Amino acid sequence: LGARVTIAACDVADRDALADLLASIPTETPLSAVMHTAGVLDDAVIQALTIDQLDRVLRVKMDSTLHLHELTRELDLSAFVLFSSFAATFGAPGQGNYAPGNAFLDAFAECRRADGLPATSVAWGPWGEGGMAEGGVGERMRRHGILEMAPGLAITALQQALDHRDTTLTVTDIDWKRFTVAFTAGRARPLLSEVPEAVRVLESSGFGADVETAGGALAERLSGVSPAERERILLDLVTSHVAAALGYPGPEAVEIGRAFKELGFDSLTAVELRNRLGAAAGLKLPATLIYDYPNSAALVRHLDESISGAGANVAAPVAVRAATDDEPIAIVGMSCRFPGGVQSPEDLWQLLVAAGDALSEFPADRGWDLDAIFNADRDHQGTSYIREGGFLHDASRFDAAFFGISPREALAMDPQQRLLLETSWEAFERAGIDPLSMRGSRTAVFAGTNGQDYLGLLAGAAQSVEGHVATGTAASVVSGRVSYAFGLEGPAMTVDTACSASLVALHLAVQSLRAGECELALAGGVTVMSTPGTFVEFSRQQGLASDGRCKPFSAAADGFTPSEGVGMLLVERLSDARRNGHPVLAVVRGSAINQDGASNGLTAPNGPSQQRVIRQALANASLTSDQVDVVEAHGTGTTLGDPIEAQALLATYGQGRPEDRPLLLGSIKSNIGHAQAAAGVAGVIKMVLALGRGVLPESIHLDEPSPHVDWASGAVELLTEAQPWPVTGEPWRAGVSSFGFSGTNAHVIIEQAP
Repeated sequence: LGARVTIAACDVADRDALADLLASIPTETPLSAVMHTAGVLDDAVIQALTIDQLDRVLRVKMDSTLHLHELTRELDLSAFVLFSSFAATFGAPGQGNYAPGNAFLDAFAECRRADGLPATSVAWGPWGEGGMAEGGVGERMRRHGILEMAPGLAITALQQALDHRDTTLTVTDIDWKRFTVAFTAGRARPLLSEVPEAVRVLESSGFGADVETAGGALAERLSGVSPAERERILLDLVTSHVAAALGYPGPEAVEIGRAFKELGFDSLTAVELRNRLGAAAGLKLPATLIYDYPNSAALVRHLDESISGAGANVAAPVAVRAATDDEPIAIVGMSCRFPGGVQSPEDLWQLLVAAGDALSEFPADRGWDLDAIFNADRDHQGTSYIREGGFLHDASRFDAAFFGISPREALAMDPQQRLLLETSWEAFERAGIDPLSMRGSRTAVFAGTNGQDYLGLLAGAAQSVEGHVATGTAASVVSGRVSYAFGLEGPAMTVDTACSASLVALHLAVQSLRAGECELALAGGVTVMSTPGTFVEFSRQQGLASDGRCKPFSAAADGFTPSEGVGMLLVERLSDARRNGHPVLAVVRGSAINQDGASNGLTAPNGPSQQRVIRQALANASLTSDQVDVVEAHGTGTTLGDPIEAQALLATYGQGRPEDRPLLLGSIKSNIGHAQAAAGVAGVIKMVLALGRGVLPESIHLDEPSPHVDWASGAVELLTEAQPWPVTGEPWRAGVSSFGFSGTNAHVIIEQAP
């Protein structure tokens, strides 16, 4: 199969042996499987071909040549001309199904000539002015120094070959400098030793030297210079070869921190770069080089260690043992986007202290049929009986270039991924950390989600975003994209427990830090409703508030209002935060998660389970219930969920408290609606802000407490108005609850920064 694979040991002119070999392999067998069996690297350009297709390509030239030979061998011909290809002369990456057929023509011409018959096989390069070398194939050939021939000049060459009775020759237009460097990189190429133009290039560039000589020259050049100068020399070497392999105008066009894949490398150019650098550095480098060291900066470090021998002396990373104490976890950075134009935690605080209502009409920029969606009839199929919710009206805005993402890929990305990239960047910055400095760090990402409906909007743009849809809409990539963009090497996990997802993500981040799996962790959640499906579904379930407002624990509560948002927390062990000089906004004192199990309905909340998760969180925090001052509740405003949650709070936090210090209870959903997978982290950010300011904002729409709750059974009081944080002589503490649609419950206890 061309220059990449040798099939058995059959003579190239032995048609029957080759045909028999091909016939022995099932015709539907992918060529990549044959190559894998042969123990060679798959060629991405031809791996989709099957043996049947390969056989057909070979037979086109082999059968035609043999038929022509048999029909004319007794005739007195003046010429017998075969059109071969330069792929048979030099080998051609990506042309594994083409080179052997043309090699057969060259060999057959020699056989005819040996029998005294006329034969001329011309191995042509690409023809210009409408030839076959168009598009990506032609671009790749030009990049390697194979240029399109002027047709008139090629015809003249053909006439000369016939006049001189040449048997085999190659006719192509070559940029010898570019071609020789590409063709000889990392390999001896005696074929070029008699081509004067190629010899001059080899002598002037040093590529004619063997690998050991080239490597010795580089090592000598690097010896005795400063580390900064070594880095500069190696960076020039790498970027020069990257530019040459990709056809860039020069090394200055190579972004050293950008992934090689994003620069344009494919499997062929990756191997070419490996060969080039191996020859220049005198090293044996793996074919997976650019995947192991995915940008120029990382590759420079690897080459430096390999040349100096330092890499062999670097000890393997030491595994960090799990912590044995229950040291608090510090929240050192926060960022968010929520309805009402909230772009930061400070914006959110202004909304809360102003008792603001952030809900609005359906967005007009998402392709929703606004006239058809709304129908006041609660039983009407396919519609919503409310037309307001909590929306991020700028969710479509994204600076793709800032994150090194192409416009096509950005279009295929769920806006939830885009928002997590932005808020993760901001969480680092707000902690006083340069986001770019995190590359290679043991930083984890735990991101909550409750589904992706963006794929439905891509139907009209299917062709323009092909190749990016899978990663753009996969739940796993919600967290993985953040790790990839920032080069984070701690655990990455997307959590979908519906409404409790972001608190579960925070719980997992705390566990990961304490287990020594990471040094820092991003934890949060995101929800963007790309379609109105949530409104339609919960309209059928009669679960939406008639006025589009969440009224938690209120007598007027009649359902919830879906909303959107994203919140991201940056957390680390308290001792690490102090040592690193990061701001400690609050600490996570304890957390717990559990499940309703076989409760009264798949989606129905369960009071005993909520009590258990609260008691477990208190136990994990080494606290008693009276040491927590306030709870930011799940509090959606539903007639079933709120009484169940309130009774669980009364049975836990409401017991054993001083009469003058009841548990204070509120819910941010009264301001921004139910932000779903971002709801829990919204409550955490609200409480961290309140801890820092000593003020508890009011929860709006609470004119009268729900009559379905026995408020006298415990010491719990609703935050119907703002009030100072109670002074108790202990650090201020708050509990935050989230209960998932799936039955997964989470409770987190946060504490005032020491």
